[in-house]
Amino acid sequence: MSTTPIQRTVVINVVGLTRTLIGEHTPHLRKLLNQCQDITPMTPAVTCSVQATYLTGKLPSHYGIVANGWYFRDLNEVWLWRQSNRLIQGPKIWDIARAENPAFTCCNTFWWYAMATGADYTLTPRPLYCADGSKLPDFYTAPLNLRAELTQELGMFPLFQFWGPATSIKSSRWIADAAIKMEEKVSPSLQLVYLPHLDYCLQRLGPQGDIGKDLQEIDAVVGDLWQYFTARGCRVILLSEYGISAVDNPVHPNRILREANLLAVKDDLGREYLYTATSLAFAVADHQIAHVYIQQAELIPRIKTLFEQTPGIARVLDADGQREIGLAHERAGELVLLAEPNAWFTYYHWLDDARAPDFAGSVDIHKKPGYDPCELLFNPKLRFPMLTMAGKVLRKKLGFRYVMDVISLQPEHIKGSHGLALEHPDATPLFITSHTPLLPPHKIAATDVCNLILQHLFTA
Repeated sequence: MSTTPIQRTVVINVVGLTRTLIGEHTPHLRKLLNQCQDITPMTPAVTCSVQATYLTGKLPSHYGIVANGWYFRDLNEVWLWRQSNRLIQGPKIWDIARAENPAFTCCNTFWWYAMATGADYTLTPRPLYCADGSKLPDFYTAPLNLRAELTQELGMFPLFQFWGPATSIKSSRWIADAAIKMEEKVSPSLQLVYLPHLDYCLQRLGPQGDIGKDLQEIDAVVGDLWQYFTARGCRVILLSEYGISAVDNPVHPNRILREANLLAVKDDLGREYLYTATSLAFAVADHQIAHVYIQQAELIPRIKTLFEQTPGIARVLDADGQREIGLAHERAGELVLLAEPNAWFTYYHWLDDARAPDFAGSVDIHKKPGYDPCELLFNPKLRFPMLTMAGKVLRKKLGFRYVMDVISLQPEHIKGSHGLALEHPDATPLFITSHTPLLPPHKIAATDVCNLILQHLFTA
C-alpha cells in the first residue's frame, strides 16, 4: 500500500472574494496577488455545488448536488441546506487522500454537507429547535466532545451573526479561531475552513457598495490565519467559490407559473402556501438559477417558451442544455432557468404580500421552498428593527406566542447575487497558494481544484 508523505495543507474558503475586491482595504490579501490564479466559474455558482466540485473533481451531473437544494420527488418536499455528506454521490477528497496514505486525516471546519461524513473531524452550524418553537444557537461536532470543548474555549457559536439580518464578522472570526483550536488539538493533514462574511455583505450591498469596513474585517481574519498556519509549516490555499455580481432585477418564476394556471396554492388562515404535488409546474429558486419541476412531459415545450419570453431570463435549459454544462441529473428540474447577469430569482408565489406565508417575514431557511436573500435585510417598514426584535425575544422569554417576522419582503433591495458562470471580474473566483511551484500558469477549471489540493498534500 502506498504511503506517500503528507504535506499538511489548509484550504481557506473566502466566499465571494475576487480580484476586484483586493485593494486599499485588504493589505494582507494584496501581498498575495502574485501568488494568485483565476478559477473559471462553474454553473451553478452556488455554495453547495461548487464545494462539492472542489471536493470531488467532478460536475453536478456526477455527484448530484444540482443547487443548494432541490425538490426531493420521492418525499414531495423542497429541501435546501441539508447537511448529510451522503448526498454527494461518489468519493470525496478525503477518500482519495486516504487511499494514497492511510495516515491522512481531515478536519472540515464549516464547509457544507458536513454530517454523516468520512472526514475525521467536523464542525458545522446546527441550531437547537426546541419543543416550544424557539431556535437556539448551537453547532454540531464530530467527535461530539469537541462541541463542549470549543464552547468552553470560544463561547457558543454566534449563529445569529452567521445568517440573518444581524450577520457580522463575528461568525467568520469564530470559525477562524475554531480552525486554530483544531490545529492545536489534532493537527490534521487537511483542514477545510469556511469564511462566509463577504458573501452576505455583498448580497446586501453589491460589489460596488459601501463594503470597505467588511473588506478590512475579512482581510484581518485571513491575515491572521495565513500567518498562523504558515508558521506551523502548513501549505495554505486561499480560494473562493464565486464572485457576486451587481443585480437590480428580481424575477419571480413561481408567480409567472401561477398566472399561467400551472402552480397550485393552498389557503390557510388567509395565507397562501405552495402545493408541489398538485402543481403542474413550480420552480425552486436559488440565486441566479432556478430548477423548474414539471409534472407532465407534454407541458415542457409550453413552459420553456413561456420562460424564454420572460425578461430577466437569459437561458432556459432542457435536458440537452443541462448535459452541455454538466448539470444533467435526476435531481434537476425538467427545465433550468439561468438569469440575466443583473437579475436573480425569488421563490415568491403569492401575488399580495398580505397573503404571504407566515414564514415569509422570518429567517426560516428550512420552510421556504427556495433561497431567500431578503433574510439578510430587516423589514424597512420597521422604524426600530433591533428594538422590535428585542421585544419579540422578550415575548418568547415570558412564554407568549410570537413570530419573528422582521425580514424584508422587498427583493428590489438585494444588490448582489451569483449562480452564473460569468466571464467578468466581479464573478471570477480565485486560487491563491503559499506554495507557488504548484500554481498553474493558466486559469484553473473548477474541476481541477480537487487535484490541486491533492498535489499540495502529496507533492514534496
